[in-house]
Amino acid sequence: MSDNPLTGEVSNSKLAAVFDSAAAARDAASALLSEAGLQPQQVKVISPDEPDANIKLEPEGKGIWRTILVAHVKLGILGAILGAIAFGIMMWAGLPFVTRSPVAAGLATIFFATIGGLLLGGLVSIRPDHDRYVHATHEAMEARRTTVVVHALSRDEQQRAKDLLAGRGGEVTATL
Repeated sequence: MSDNPLTGEVSNSKLAAVFDSAAAARDAASALLSEAGLQPQQVKVISPDEPDANIKLEPEGKGIWRTILVAHVKLGILGAILGAIAFGIMMWAGLPFVTRSPVAAGLATIFFATIGGLLLGGLVSIRPDHDRYVHATHEAMEARRTTVVVHALSRDEQQRAKDLLAGRGGEVTATL
């Protein structure tokens, strides 16, 4: 399982390493399995004519929906809690606009903090860090180069794979 508590995906840490030749990419992929301790389902080779490149890049369709749900629920609740704390601090400080109408001030503070949490949940859900990773692979395909894609289960696995692939001459692009 992933080491990121805000998502529902198994692999949040992904990377793409672009190689000039298919042989170099296959050798690097084999090295990942033998030297970095990754499983075969975590390592994919994407050739320039790959028909299912997008599925190999983002294979967790159901995980993405879980990410959307988990991120929104957890960050929405966190926003509500922070809003309640902010309201409590404002009441404790005796701010006139809060003490004169505590119900309205409390509801407004909690409401807007919850909306802020939900917006952050949306940001986590769209995974903007994946754009560079996906674009690097598609650009490599257009340039007739081969990409090794790694779906790491942790930051540690991602770093081991990144070091190995860079050491073998791959141009590595990783997600956050």
